[in-house]
Amino acid sequence: MKLALYQGPAIGGDIEAGFERLETQLVAAATAGADMAVFPELFLPGYNRPDLHQNLAQPMGGNWTTRLADMARQRGCGLTLGWAERDGERVFNATTAFGTNGEILGHYRKIQLFGPMEKASFSAGESYAFFELGGHKVALLICYDIEFPQHCRALADHGVTLLLVPTANPERFEHVPRTFVPARAAEMGMTIAYANFCGSEGNLTFGGNSLIVGPDAQIIASAGRGETLLVADLAPVSDIAPDIMSMQLQDYREGKFL
Repeated sequence: MKLALYQGPAIGGDIEAGFERLETQLVAAATAGADMAVFPELFLPGYNRPDLHQNLAQPMGGNWTTRLADMARQRGCGLTLGWAERDGERVFNATTAFGTNGEILGHYRKIQLFGPMEKASFSAGESYAFFELGGHKVALLICYDIEFPQHCRALADHGVTLLLVPTANPERFEHVPRTFVPARAAEMGMTIAYANFCGSEGNLTFGGNSLIVGPDAQIIASAGRGETLLVADLAPVSDIAPDIMSMQLQDYREGKFL
């Protein structure tokens, strides 16, 4: 299975420019033979644009998801990205994975909202999403979620071997991609793809450093601080050493503390 990961600047509310960028990068990913391309958190309409989250949020089945499904189908490459989802009166920081036929493989709403802006803009999600892709059991998390090992543990207990994480990680939080993400991968025996923005949006500067890391904590592909499209082959699940994938999970014993 081949995975692509896009790191680039936020679109700042320019929806048509965003779809043009998605098209360009999806074509490049498909040309490279990728089965799935992963884009950052709230790619539509932008992360640091709380003025747009309520006004531009779209429902499932609306214009955005229809166009994204068509794009994935036309290019024959799966597409995972973050967007602002409206469901009645509530708005969610959501991520959806579309398959190569335009079908929705998985849909997830961010559970761990970060900081005052996100908590004012969004309602928190309440459940995980799972799907099969290229022999992997796949799950979705978003940005701050990955910093809580409890979520990765819960996903590992469900047999997840590949975790896709759209993110909007700011600079000065480089410890997340450099330390937390490899640690989560090794602890839980899974491959993690972490797709961040680069550049600035309003008063926020993003940290870049997107990466794909294997279950042995080794970096498969990584970006610096600029715009990048990473493309990497993932090892088949059958080729991953069983002790890497399951030893800690099998050996874990829950202690009781007073």
